[in-house]
Amino acid sequence: MIDIQNIDFGKMNGLVPAVIIDENEKVLMLGFMNEEALTKTIELSLVTFYSRSKKRLWTKGETSGNFLKLIDIKLDCDNDTLLIKAKPKGPVCHTGSYSCFGEPEEEKFSFNYLYDIIKKRKIELPENSYTTKLFKSGINRIAQKVGEEAVETVIASINNNKPEAIYEISDLFFHLMVLMNQMDISLDDINNELEKRHKK
Repeated sequence: MIDIQNIDFGKMNGLVPAVIIDENEKVLMLGFMNEEALTKTIELSLVTFYSRSKKRLWTKGETSGNFLKLIDIKLDCDNDTLLIKAKPKGPVCHTGSYSCFGEPEEEKFSFNYLYDIIKKRKIELPENSYTTKLFKSGINRIAQKVGEEAVETVIASINNNKPEAIYEISDLFFHLMVLMNQMDISLDDINNELEKRHKK
């Protein structure tokens, strides 16, 4: 991830500034780290700073529970500033804001994001929701819908209709995720299975 030996801690009496960004590269906060704080950050996979006022290490979220889960660390060209990408759990700023710089939270669309929305629908079952209707109809109907969307994907592919195929594949992915949620199958379960096959 990063070689601590390359970092110049001497310019600021043992400290380096650490700019924290989220997965969408929105700036969350600025903190300071010494070598011990950086080592602990890497060991725990939780962003840990050196508090200049308290004169000690503090892991972000140790009191509030709003931790910063480490994703990546980069070093700037002068070897004296860190850029840390992290996944925040809850608000980052002590004011309750998502970011100390007023950046609004923005969830990047992904399979994980869609899966989490469907999971939430399964728990809350909001009215007038197609997903709620599927969950209430039971696993047989959900499985049937997966089959229907698979057939429509096949037809669009045989017709060599790329726009239609994209549309039908999207429908198929959605209904597969509904089926996965119904059966308590996570994306990690699928990833782990594919990883096992890849290793073979």
